Amino acid sequence: MALEPAILTVAPNGARRTTGDHAALPVIPATLAETALACRDAGAAMIHLHVRDSGQRHSLDPGLYRQAIEAIREAVGDDLIVQATSEAAGIYQAPAQLAAMRALAPEAVSVGLREFVPDDTDRDAVADFAAFLAFAEENRMLVQHILYDATDVARFIRLRASGHIPAGRAHALFVLGRYSQGQQSAPADLAPFLAAMQTAPDHANWLWAVCAFGAQEAACAARALELSGHARVGFENNLLLADGSMAPDNASLVAQAAAAASALDRPLANAATARQMMRNG
Repeated sequence: MALEPAILTVAPNGARRTTGDHAALPVIPATLAETALACRDAGAAMIHLHVRDSGQRHSLDPGLYRQAIEAIREAVGDDLIVQATSEAAGIYQAPAQLAAMRALAPEAVSVGLREFVPDDTDRDAVADFAAFLAFAEENRMLVQHILYDATDVARFIRLRASGHIPAGRAHALFVLGRYSQGQQSAPADLAPFLAAMQTAPDHANWLWAVCAFGAQEAACAARALELSGHARVGFENNLLLADGSMAPDNASLVAQAAAAASALDRPLANAATARQMMRNG
């Protein structure tokens, strides 16, 4: 059976790195727009967007998001899905995170499950998260759930079964190696996620992707693409090319993932196709 087109996402900056880590790391609307265009041309269908304040610090300010999104849209139109992060990054608490995303109502949003529901016996946390997801569904926001280990996957499955996460196609990002020594990921890190996912009755229909830390990012992405998954790459988690040299820019990391897809005879999804896939295929 032919595999679905591969969705490549670029995560060009993250919450913590600055231009001091790499001169090509984008932190203002203009450089985010330039990066978006280059990564679109390299094969990305989505950009995972963090915005920064004037000191390059992580921010969830809807106003800063709107400035960045406007610049990206001027550069690429609708040719990239723009996914806002709701990440706490040690700065925000769940109520402020959810309030910021409600105010912004972006086209797409990523939500770290353990930031909002670290324990699914916490009824208040579950109710607050479920209310946000209902708001997102009403506003046709594309929600991706970030999962850090097999325990997160199991909690995600339980919340879907209980109806607190809306029915429909599961959309998850598996973060490989977040808790490994030195935050260095390896393709083998994917196995526990897939084993946990396969306990879900609808696991064959999940839309899942990986992101990875360090020099094996490209190998992790290639393994996911081989196994019918999708991939997120970029300076958020990795600055190195597969050969260990410093990547010149985010687009070079997207190009590596695109080459891996090509080697598997797997076509790349453009933004329009990716939107359709995220809305239940």
